Amino acid sequence: MTGTRLVANAVSRGPRQILLALRYSMQGLGAALRHEASFRLEAQLAVILVPLALYFGGGAVERVLLVGSVLMVMVAELLNGSIEAVVDKTTPEFHELAGRAKDMGSAAVFLCMMNVLLTWGLILGPSLLQRVLAN
Repeated sequence: MTGTRLVANAVSRGPRQILLALRYSMQGLGAALRHEASFRLEAQLAVILVPLALYFGGGAVERVLLVGSVLMVMVAELLNGSIEAVVDKTTPEFHELAGRAKDMGSAAVFLCMMNVLLTWGLILGPSLLQRVLAN
């Protein structure tokens, strides 16, 4: 990362700070795409699944649940990658707590993936099953 960051200031929240926050967020997404293979795979799946969710979702609530479940996996992966980066930076040798932190971050991603399967299965499963049985 280049440049200096402004220190967080709870008082001053103008357009400049909002633009800086947006810039930092884009840098974070770029870093995840460059350095995290799992995030790249999940982003590729999102490119496929989000349009499918918008097309097959029966209404606004179904669409939000379908898209939100996919985005939640990506959020968890970003947090997991952050945990792993900090742990690797601060603890180069093996430590039980470092391993536990990394495992728990991975477990969070796994639970989000299970949520995708559950959400998509409950929302789209019945109509898919009905179509299969009708043929």
